[in-house]
Amino acid sequence: MQDKRRFLAAAAALGLGGALPRIALAQAGFPSKPLKIVVPNAPGGAADLTARAVGEKLAASLGRPVIIDNRPGAGGVVAGEVVAKADPDGHTMLLVSSGTAVSASLFKSLPFDTLKDFAWVSTMASFDLAIVVAEGGRFKTLGELLAYAKANPGKVNIGTPNVGTTQNLAAELFKASAGVDLQVVPFNGTPPVITALRGGQIDAALDILGPLMPQITSKALRPLAVLGEKRAPQLPAVPTARESGGALATFKASSWNGLAVPARTPHDVVLRLNREVQAAVAQPDVKKRLLELNLVAQGSTPEQLGALMASEIKRWGDVIAHAKIPRQ
Repeated sequence: MQDKRRFLAAAAALGLGGALPRIALAQAGFPSKPLKIVVPNAPGGAADLTARAVGEKLAASLGRPVIIDNRPGAGGVVAGEVVAKADPDGHTMLLVSSGTAVSASLFKSLPFDTLKDFAWVSTMASFDLAIVVAEGGRFKTLGELLAYAKANPGKVNIGTPNVGTTQNLAAELFKASAGVDLQVVPFNGTPPVITALRGGQIDAALDILGPLMPQITSKALRPLAVLGEKRAPQLPAVPTARESGGALATFKASSWNGLAVPARTPHDVVLRLNREVQAAVAQPDVKKRLLELNLVAQGSTPEQLGALMASEIKRWGDVIAHAKIPRQ
């Protein structure tokens, strides 16, 4: 008690008598109930499993249960609205991703402002995109595909999942960056893309690396390049697209996910969550678990995630405008 009085007296002398006790009380009182991570995807996918892996660690370190609330829906709109309107106390979190950034530009209107209605906590993981061809096909390297596309404008087809997905927009960005006339062909999900590629209906495909890995390891598909800044740890012998040089020397496209909370959440609560998330994704068992899902565990500061979201919104917005993709 005497120590507490000395602390408050010192705070009062500095003119901080009101602020410091409030901060101390906020830190001491959080969390005061179970936490929730709202995931804009169905159970069982990479986003859901990432949230569960990190959620388990948060539950252990914060001493409160962490509930995974799956709210699938187009563009993550349903999940985003739930969290944007939740109490700003740090107990309700949203799994955000590159898809969140895409939705901010793809939809004519949203029930929330992506940049203003959330406070950013930390990234959790990144995952590569890859360009693949059928094993035994005409292209053995990315250079061969690009050379053929330049010599035969409009004759190379590259398949992706649905219009407006990160994979689809990455194909449009790749096409524009490389300066080649490729036909980007959208399919209703990854399985039809793989079927079309193996059946010879398309020349190449661009998709998230994870669901392609079984086809790659079974030698049904050949990876020509990954699109991240560095080579994928799962495929160290496969070059990045930027290694081909020229117009692609600075090219980079990847997917990622992270956590956000409602805007106006106390900053000290955001910082507490940030520390816990970064500690969670740094643990060896979480890294191993995520790598098995073809994800690379990766934390960040709140400021880094906010800057990433803002830059991704602009980037994918420019791609959508350049590709003349109608807003939904």
